[in-house]
Amino acid sequence: MAIWLVQLALDRWRHAEDCQRGEGADAEPLVLITETAHGPRVDAANDAGREAGAEGGMMLADARTLCPQLKVAHSDPAGDLAFLERLALWVQRWGPWSAVDAPDGLLVDVTAVAHLFGGEVRLLDDVNTRLEAQGLSARAAIAPTAGAAWALAHYGPASAILAPGDDGAARLAPLPVAALRLDADVLLVLRRLGLKRLGDMEQLGRDAVQRRFRGLRSPSANPLMRMDQLLGRVPEPLLPVVAVEPVLVQRRLMEPIRHRTLLDRVLADLADDMVRELEGRGEGARRLELGMWRVDGEVVVRRLEMAASTRDAAHVCRLFAARLDDVDAGFGIEMLRLRASWSEPLALAQAELDAAAEEHGTSLAACIDRLTVRLGPDAVRRPVPRASHIPERAQGWQPPLEPEQASQHLFDFHDRPLKILERPEQIAVLYASPDGYPRRFRWRGDVHEVVRVEGPERIAPEWWREKGSVRLRDYYRIEDGAGRRYWIYRAGLADDGRGGMPDWFLQGMFG
Repeated sequence: MAIWLVQLALDRWRHAEDCQRGEGADAEPLVLITETAHGPRVDAANDAGREAGAEGGMMLADARTLCPQLKVAHSDPAGDLAFLERLALWVQRWGPWSAVDAPDGLLVDVTAVAHLFGGEVRLLDDVNTRLEAQGLSARAAIAPTAGAAWALAHYGPASAILAPGDDGAARLAPLPVAALRLDADVLLVLRRLGLKRLGDMEQLGRDAVQRRFRGLRSPSANPLMRMDQLLGRVPEPLLPVVAVEPVLVQRRLMEPIRHRTLLDRVLADLADDMVRELEGRGEGARRLELGMWRVDGEVVVRRLEMAASTRDAAHVCRLFAARLDDVDAGFGIEMLRLRASWSEPLALAQAELDAAAEEHGTSLAACIDRLTVRLGPDAVRRPVPRASHIPERAQGWQPPLEPEQASQHLFDFHDRPLKILERPEQIAVLYASPDGYPRRFRWRGDVHEVVRVEGPERIAPEWWREKGSVRLRDYYRIEDGAGRRYWIYRAGLADDGRGGMPDWFLQGMFG
């Protein structure tokens, strides 16, 4: 069974805005946009937006030309994918396993389970009813293969069913070639060849199609491979979504506790239980959540995230000790639950070699964990180089023990100042020399006389991520009369056609 979520991004936006379908959700035109190098691009439009002329793929400026009162919200592809993965577990009520068909679909194995719902027709009715109750607009179809079910869900009649005994080729022949899940450029070639329906490809013959697309091994670029998967001639591998249950331990107390010493004792017992569970899985905890149920029904939660995976119960207790000082037990705590919401594989280590460092808390991971608990989760970071020659983008921040990405590397830069401002600050040039650099400028209220200049070093814009109107930079290393050295740049040239006179900025300071 294939489930196509027709307006996944818009439905998620409605959930976030607490807006129900049909109750003013489409009263005003709305589009979801993504920022690109050439400006905002429309990803999706609601019914009112499409009636006004907005379509997915067009630029926001063009959409506003057709509909000036267009409402705009930012799309969230990562959030849509996370929502789709959670939904893939929820739809397993209709089959033993399910798979994500990104970016807006799901596949469910319903082999030999339709009779549990009263037949395939009633199964599809149940799917449509439950998804509609969740505020999701969807189309579903059932077929012997995943490709045929996908094609019927997207281009077939509503709630289409293709039984194993039916003539699949004849039933699918009227569908457009877009039902083969091919790349856009391949579909364009097929249409230019006059192949608009699946039946047209069968009439043309395999040899003619194979000569045109010879050597293409990717399924999304090979029409014959997609056709064979559609009709069940070759298998199609699918990756099912498997629910991973987090490690959870708890204590139900015979008598509610109110004192800190008893709370620490129960926490130590929970930490020991958690270590045993993690050791059985060969994992270590990266994020822990401690929930405390009070007698009055209120739940107090404390979260902890470690720099590296760990199975050290004493270390966990030391970190939680700083988070429990402000816990109000009320009339008493009757249940505690410790949950590892994030765990990673952790191999066994020789305790004799590592015990001394862990006992005294001198290991790097333990030190980082203590600093994070004391200073905050975002206060402990380390700088890493980024693949960019723009100075403010050439460095980023990440957690201390996270490995650097393979694409991160240092360019062979010229001399860079020891201190680079997070954002360049504009300076006022009071007098510029005929050579083009300032001889006197004002920055932060002080006037500086330039006595030495070295440069320029030209840095061009990153055209693949910036707009075409961004100006190039000419950097200078200068020294003022007091011996202070600065790194300044001129944004643009006077005759570059990308604006008026160039502006000057101060980027950094040398030691």
